[in-house]
Amino acid sequence: MYIVAIAWMYVALMMAVAEATNANGTVLGAIVTFILYGLLPVALVVYLMRSPGRKRAIKEKESLEAQAQQQNSNEPNSLDPNTASHAPTAAELDSVAPVREKS
Repeated sequence: MYIVAIAWMYVALMMAVAEATNANGTVLGAIVTFILYGLLPVALVVYLMRSPGRKRAIKEKESLEAQAQQQNSNEPNSLDPNTASHAPTAAELDSVAPVREKS
């Protein structure tokens, strides 16, 4: 994949050199030629060609995080005081006075 990108950059560089050394050419034209015919297209193609690898790396990272989370959830946590699903103490019925609206 990279050999094509390197070859295209070489071609774009030679186009820029030809633009700069031409009697009617300018250095600014050579720079614009190199950027528009070389850097931007090659950067776009390399970015698009690496997209499946980035997606694969993201999926691998997510699966490793899910496995680590599952291993952590299977182990009893000594820091979590309420591991049961019931209330830790009995409810106190008359400890809080009801709130009434003032009229």
